[in-house]
Amino acid sequence: MIAQQSGLNVSVGADRRDQRWRVAGLCLALAAITFAVFGQTLAHGFLNFDDSGYVYENPVVVRGLTFNGVVWAFTQAQSANWFPLTWLSHMLDCQLYGLRPAGHHLTNVLLHTATVILLFLFLRAMTGALWRSAFVAAVFAIHPLRVESVAWVAERKDVLSGLFFMLTIGAYVRYARRPWSPTRYGLVVFLFAMGLMCKPMLVTLPIVLLLLDYWPLQRVESAGRLVLEKLPLLGLSAAVSLATLLAQHGSIQSTGSFSLPARLANALAGCMIYLRQMIYPAGLAPFYPYPLNGLPAWEVMLAGALLAGLSAIALGRRRKQPWLFIGWLWYLVMLLPVIGVIQVGDQSHADRYTYLPQIGIYVALAWMAAEWGANRRLGRVAMGGLMAGMVGVLTVVAWKQAAYWKTDEALWTRALACTSDNYVAHFTLGNVLRQQGRMAEAAAHYQNAVQIRPGYPQAQINLGEALLLKGEVDHAITHFQIALQINPGFAEAHFNLAVALSQKGRWDDAIAQYQMALQINPDNAVAHCNLGAIFGQQGRTDEAIRQFQKALEIQPEYADARDGLGNCFSQMGRMDDAIAHYQKAVEIRPDFAEARKNLAWILATCPQAALRNGKKAVELAQRANQLTGGENPLYLCALAAACAEAGRFPEAVETARRALRLAEAQSNSRLAGQLQFELNLYQSGSPFHVPEQTH
Repeated sequence: MIAQQSGLNVSVGADRRDQRWRVAGLCLALAAITFAVFGQTLAHGFLNFDDSGYVYENPVVVRGLTFNGVVWAFTQAQSANWFPLTWLSHMLDCQLYGLRPAGHHLTNVLLHTATVILLFLFLRAMTGALWRSAFVAAVFAIHPLRVESVAWVAERKDVLSGLFFMLTIGAYVRYARRPWSPTRYGLVVFLFAMGLMCKPMLVTLPIVLLLLDYWPLQRVESAGRLVLEKLPLLGLSAAVSLATLLAQHGSIQSTGSFSLPARLANALAGCMIYLRQMIYPAGLAPFYPYPLNGLPAWEVMLAGALLAGLSAIALGRRRKQPWLFIGWLWYLVMLLPVIGVIQVGDQSHADRYTYLPQIGIYVALAWMAAEWGANRRLGRVAMGGLMAGMVGVLTVVAWKQAAYWKTDEALWTRALACTSDNYVAHFTLGNVLRQQGRMAEAAAHYQNAVQIRPGYPQAQINLGEALLLKGEVDHAITHFQIALQINPGFAEAHFNLAVALSQKGRWDDAIAQYQMALQINPDNAVAHCNLGAIFGQQGRTDEAIRQFQKALEIQPEYADARDGLGNCFSQMGRMDDAIAHYQKAVEIRPDFAEARKNLAWILATCPQAALRNGKKAVELAQRANQLTGGENPLYLCALAAACAEAGRFPEAVETARRALRLAEAQSNSRLAGQLQFELNLYQSGSPFHVPEQTH
């Protein structure tokens, strides 16, 4: 008997070792397929779709982990949400990797991989089903709908909250299967709170835990006791929900934008759209526009009927197939915060919203397939082959989908190919093309955006800017004015309108627009500087100086404001002050051609001999001409004066003649007359000096 028992122990021990090796091997396999799909993102860059605000243009985040940054993360509701741990993770990435995108992408991939493995381990721990749990984790890992959450740096909140979601479930399973312990329960609460600080979508997790109590944990306590047990978690959910509503106040769409019936219809359709995308993941895009004219009635009715039918089936099978009931409810419950009844933004649905909800559907399908295979000859082998084939196909499709996220142009070109009336895709692709200098193409996309959505003020502004760069000033003014009709308090529209009016020479109107822009946003250093430049052109020197000084108070290293002050002091005859500001402008921005030209002119022509420096003036003027192509008569004029002051009169004469020919070709008679006067001096061997001002 003792020998038999010893043999049994050896057999059990061997089985356990084999099981541990299988588990370890499956964990490695899950990590491998995850990296097979998403490893490519380490070669991707940042995107112009929220990555700037979340990371590379966020002044707090780019500093890395700092005390002030931690305080900011916990006290500010940025990007219409409160998720301090997500902000801290971005700060840590900047601390570790700077602004090298590969590191930020690597963090996303590692977090997703950890979440995948934990899903497998915890699902197996709850159910005892090894291969079914592995299949669920594999589909979760590489389904094309995961691409948005993993390949997009700004969607860090998905993968980070997913990790804490799994950790909370793991802690809850450990708590539920042992005698009650305040330490183990406290760990559940703590991990849940951490998850909520990554993304508020986790507010429904207490309900998911109640579902797990029913299956697979099969806790037989009274329903009242189980609900009571979740009250601290529900309290956290309520607090975070309130904080989120307050943070999203400016982003929540009014019933005037999207009526309640329209939102309910979209919610019904969205539940079924996500299921269709799960089965047939084609045509995925980073933004799906809300239907301009609403959804067809038949589509809403069909979605409602399917939703009711599937719910009835799941409810009817809750005793014989509890995994079907729980998986379906998991899906519906977790979608509730993002289904669009409270509409935030203009999207009708989003791939990222399926990150955790669809796990419930994967569980239901995996257990259904296993049950089907167990009841048929060769069913297990056939079902195993089918599941492996599905994972293989999904891996290929997801890899291809992730490749679209490599560049902005590839992503938004793909979005336009997959969707219709997508004004966000047109707008964002227009931004990409404008950055590349492809103004005509950018303007065309902005035009499409405003045709689809005329009430989109930022698209009106960007179209106006593109037209302004193309030289179509009157058309640009029209679009800036439309933006202000939509939103009279839009500081950017006032600013751009002022720029356009300045180009038309409508100085008083431009001043009024700059002043309105500054009333809304007093910290716009560029607006102060531009306003100062206009005052300077109108001879309102004291007002100009005040504006340039305000610009420097906001942005001390602002070279244009330094150059503007130099011009003002030069006009006032305060040449030493002018020289100091021009020198500072060149020091801040060494390739600032205008400041170099202005400094060269003063050093060559200053009435005070002690301030003149012909040699330095020549160096400055030569570089300024190189920077501007050597065909600008004003820059050549400064170079000629510098050469004359340095005693290089043959060069001065030749340069002045070139400048004179260009001025005459441009019909600039005033400049031509001045150049002729200076040329005569150089031909006689005399430099040109500005007469000293008398007061």
